[in-house]
Amino acid sequence: MKLYTQLNFGGNCEEAFRFYEKHLGGKITMMMNQSEAPGAKSGAGKAIIHARMNIGDTELIGNDVPGTVFQKMRSVYLYLSVDSAKEAERVHKLLAEGGEVFMPMEETFYASRFSMIRDRFGVSWTIIHERPRP
Repeated sequence: MKLYTQLNFGGNCEEAFRFYEKHLGGKITMMMNQSEAPGAKSGAGKAIIHARMNIGDTELIGNDVPGTVFQKMRSVYLYLSVDSAKEAERVHKLLAEGGEVFMPMEETFYASRFSMIRDRFGVSWTIIHERPRP
């Protein structure tokens, strides 16, 4: 059994996945829009119907949904653990641009760097560089 995370986007799935691939070291393994689907009718749109990406040991699934259905994530965060405080700062700055910061990057008792944001694509992130465990 496998559990995947699926992200719904309001028309910018391809842009978001390409951004994550470029800046987070991800690798897109599949990207199909409506016009590429088997049996697609003439004039089918460019909305992404299925995308897959590997980031670290995680596989993300994504697709576009109609704007009337799309809502930004509220209670779910992608939890991104990075290898250094410097990398945490870089990723935070990158994802916060055009987004919304819920908790600014700071030091905590459990992390040298920790923040919570929603990026410009509507995806909520927790970014952490954990302190070494005793």
